[in-house]
Amino acid sequence: MSDVTVRFLGSGDAFGSGGRLQACILLRCSAGAFLLDCGSSSLIAMKHFGVDPADIRAILVTHLHGDHFGGIPFFLLDAQFSRRVQPLAVAGPPGVEARIKDAMEVLFPGSSQTERRFETTFVELEPGKTTDLGGVSFEPFEVDHASGAPPYALRVACDEKVIAYSGDTEWTESLIEASRDADLFVCEAYFFDKRVKYHLDYSTLAQHRTELGCRRLVLTHMSADMLEHLSDIDAVCAEDGMELTV
Repeated sequence: MSDVTVRFLGSGDAFGSGGRLQACILLRCSAGAFLLDCGSSSLIAMKHFGVDPADIRAILVTHLHGDHFGGIPFFLLDAQFSRRVQPLAVAGPPGVEARIKDAMEVLFPGSSQTERRFETTFVELEPGKTTDLGGVSFEPFEVDHASGAPPYALRVACDEKVIAYSGDTEWTESLIEASRDADLFVCEAYFFDKRVKYHLDYSTLAQHRTELGCRRLVLTHMSADMLEHLSDIDAVCAEDGMELTV
């Protein structure tokens, strides 16, 4: 059984609280390298932490907000200019391909129509359906976060390990299923104890901790409010660049 490494290239919220970069998590396993989310700052994060974008086989997107998918236009353009040849898969909610193309046209008009040297495949994920990609399988679970398309938590299986990721969501029972028996559950904790629609606070998560069947829990996507309460939190909190072995 091989180890899986999980590296937080971006652990911040949409607004750069604490100087942190936007959501981007790197998974490495025997099947290769994969990204969970690719926020607008992700290409910067990869180059800062010495990650070669050409190594990335697939990008798995939880939902269609800019701090979770907005780095993909930059990733695709960089891949074209650096003469990438390895195929790339981008998987996400229904409409992911159209949203990325629209973003590319806003940022760099004409760029979505440029013929690439590498094959780019877009996959629309559906709850209850597991997608396999060369040794890695992933299953989405619909959560509660308005983003113009169904938002997902993701459950990723590789090398007999399971990594679950909440994306952005308020508390919902689907997080229990997504994290069941997971070796690692990466979960949003946006506020400390303030409850807001579409986001999860640490206090609520702590109340449900015994319902989560995960072996390890790591918090991410923290606002300035959460960062001010780090000494009050009984859980591991992600930082940009932090790496875990699963």
